[in-house]
Amino acid sequence: MKFFIDTANLDMIKEIDSWGILDGVTTNPSLVAKEGTDTPTRVAEIAKILGDRPVSAECMSMDAEGMIAEGRKLHAIAPNVNVKLPMCVESLKATRVLSSEGIDVNMTLIFSPLQALMAAKAGAAYVSPFVGRLDDIGTRGSDMLAETVGILYTYGFDTEVIAASIRHPTHVLDAADAGCDIATIPYNILKMMVSHPKTDEGIAKFKADYEKVNGPQ
Repeated sequence: MKFFIDTANLDMIKEIDSWGILDGVTTNPSLVAKEGTDTPTRVAEIAKILGDRPVSAECMSMDAEGMIAEGRKLHAIAPNVNVKLPMCVESLKATRVLSSEGIDVNMTLIFSPLQALMAAKAGAAYVSPFVGRLDDIGTRGSDMLAETVGILYTYGFDTEVIAASIRHPTHVLDAADAGCDIATIPYNILKMMVSHPKTDEGIAKFKADYEKVNGPQ
């Protein structure tokens, strides 16, 4: 499973990239706004760090014509920039056009397998089911994610499934168990995934035992 980071913070991206595990980046207008810069500037900066790895940048237009025009501009920033569109009828229309032009679309705000199936049929390169937001309303987001993966796999779509709205490491584990292609993960969750109290305990014991015979390190 690929690991994306869900942020527009350059320091966070560089840090996770230094671990050797980063496969891509997703952004949204709220994440960019936190950084005090404009979307084209920040997307270009991220794309430069990522090289040929994908970067998702979100359209704000709500009609197909506007989405297409905006999507073309975003993709023109760098070849590895794909276009995030919110799931709706206008987005399906825009996806059909953009995908025919070789511009990858990440259909976001997916909350049901049927939405994902329609996006895949329209030509989306990625679909992003929101796991945590379904959990928030008492629905098992991970069940929806697994069902989505199963349906797209059954019918042989090339569309990759991105587990989004990740709230804790268990969501990432659920995504991996389901055979999900990608999880886009906040920085703090990636940090949590590295740690385990038994690992910390083991390191402390090894260090103490080493120093008994070798002296302080």
